[in-house]
Amino acid sequence: MTPVNRLDAFLATNESSLLAAWLEQQARAVGARRRLISESELRDQSRELLGLLRQALQEGGGSDMGSPAWRPMRDLIASISRSRALQGFSPSETAMFVFSLKRPVFDLLRRQGGDPDTLGADLIEASELLDRLGLYATEVFQQAREEVIARQQQDMLELSTPVVKLWEGVLALPMIGTLDSARTQVVMETLLQRIVETGAELAIIDITGVPTVDTLVAQHLLKTVTAARLMGADCIISGIRPQIAQTIVHLGVELGDVTTKSTLADALRVALRKTGFSVGKTPVAA
Repeated sequence: MTPVNRLDAFLATNESSLLAAWLEQQARAVGARRRLISESELRDQSRELLGLLRQALQEGGGSDMGSPAWRPMRDLIASISRSRALQGFSPSETAMFVFSLKRPVFDLLRRQGGDPDTLGADLIEASELLDRLGLYATEVFQQAREEVIARQQQDMLELSTPVVKLWEGVLALPMIGTLDSARTQVVMETLLQRIVETGAELAIIDITGVPTVDTLVAQHLLKTVTAARLMGADCIISGIRPQIAQTIVHLGVELGDVTTKSTLADALRVALRKTGFSVGKTPVAA
């Protein structure tokens, strides 16, 4: 018999005792993190993994994790890794779900005794197999964490670029923080969508909260203004501080016929004038 065949026979004979020893090993490994996962969920996952491990070996999957025989096992490990990423487990804690099976397997194999050469081959086969499964769990966990981080970054970008309707026909886009290519795309999409929804003809882009303006930032602003104009809305850029004005001049950036103002209040006055509104003081009755 090959080491793979012997491992399959070993799992069939010792599945119940192996599951009990593995759960005990995991209980010690989880420790204070036990609150993140219930005992019943841990037991079900462990039992299912052992069952799919036997299934893959019986179907001739061998040690090639890319073969169709291992697909159910890969799917299970991927599902567990993603759920644990969301539950708050660390990469090492997730990998230990698989690696903690090593000691119970090794202990039971040694108790069976037998020829030293055969035992050594079986230990190597089991170790390499579980190593591959554990590394796969870590890879999927990292992918899941990166997906979560990417979604959170996208949400933060959208939250940090609110487009506010000031009054009929006028929108305001206050910007805070660094303006890079990714954020510019979000700004442009959000602004254009709001122009379509409200039918606005004027948009105020306030960059008071943008710490620095370089050539790239200026180009991003111009792209946003151009896109808004194509949708039928003019733009006013407010928050042009003296330092920013000097930087733009030194960089040789041409803002063309874009209306710019030093403060948001100045931009609001222009917007009121263009839309036919005015603001005046109302006498207070004595």
